[in-house]
Amino acid sequence: MTGASFAELTTLRLGGPIARLVTATTQRDLVDLLHGVWGSGEPWLVLGGGSNLVAGDEGFDGTVVRIATNGIEVLPDAPEGSVRLRVQAGENWDGFIAWTVAHGYSGLEALSGIPGSVGAAPVQNIGAYGQELSEALLGVWLLDEGADAPRWMPADELELGYRTSVLKQGLAGVVVAVEVQLHDTAAERAVLGEAIGRPIAYAQLAAALGVQPGDRAPVAKVRETVLALRGSKGMVLDPDDPDSVSAGSFFTNPIVTERVARTLPADAPRWYLEPEQPDEVVPLSRLASHSPLDAFLELQAELAAADEEPAADAAPAEPLVKLSAAWLIEQSGIRRGFALPGSRAAVSSKHTLALTNRGGATAAELAELARYVRHRVQAEFGIVLHPEPVLVGVEI
Repeated sequence: MTGASFAELTTLRLGGPIARLVTATTQRDLVDLLHGVWGSGEPWLVLGGGSNLVAGDEGFDGTVVRIATNGIEVLPDAPEGSVRLRVQAGENWDGFIAWTVAHGYSGLEALSGIPGSVGAAPVQNIGAYGQELSEALLGVWLLDEGADAPRWMPADELELGYRTSVLKQGLAGVVVAVEVQLHDTAAERAVLGEAIGRPIAYAQLAAALGVQPGDRAPVAKVRETVLALRGSKGMVLDPDDPDSVSAGSFFTNPIVTERVARTLPADAPRWYLEPEQPDEVVPLSRLASHSPLDAFLELQAELAAADEEPAADAAPAEPLVKLSAAWLIEQSGIRRGFALPGSRAAVSSKHTLALTNRGGATAAELAELARYVRHRVQAEFGIVLHPEPVLVGVEI
């Protein structure tokens, strides 16, 4: 198919023409189409829901393979109290979550409302409201470039991390199916008459549910509440909400060393990562005064020594701290709804982490806004924000 554009196929509604677009509706189609593309030697790109992609105005001079496969299969031999599912890559992610909730399966309900396809979920290791896909993921069926058939790749080989995986880091292949293991709430349903999910791990979600962190709640109620929370931030696709014309969170939350975190103001949100508790807010008493210059010099020394072999008696690695990108953006002087003069791209009026197309924006305008936001944060705090979406023909 010719004449298609990224503006028609992405949630940001921007991006130039596609030289050739082909759509796979079955796994066999997908394998055959990819083999044809690989054999031609032309540039290629796979596309799912288009919710995590920013494509340039010049478009793409190659073939885009759109994955529209579907199917959810219950697999045998799941442990007692669990269910194993194999899901085709083209399934709509939120539609899949709705299906699991309707069947009383718990473990992914806090990821409701995230746009995109199932196949893209492990690439980003998506997460929200105290849940991450990695907690339920068994592995993926991956078609390596040039291979005749997909191979099984268990989750422990995917190098899953915060919004990343070996798939995102450049492994040449395409996810054709995903397998997860969830909690089957059949026992709870038999006694209570409703599906009770896993413990609530996120304070904001717990408060919205009217429970304490660590308590459990009905999975249907969790999904309903998450959708409401995401909707209040413009993070649920809605044709009547211009703030939802975005790629979701545009920047990832920075992960820095404890020494860098000490340079921030006392009220900056921060959370220790493992081995500390991931949801523990760092108290001011644990972060003594530390100048930005000292932190910069220490960080440069750490980077210079990164390639050296550590001594046998080396001290344990310094704890890592996750910061709030939204807080950094807001404290750098950028407010909700901010736009550069004359630009049709703007920060969401509901959430500073989302960059939106207010109507007719170009990829160049969005990239200019992203660069400005990143520059302001770097100038104010010395921290570089990194984009979460995949960039094709766009640089920030």
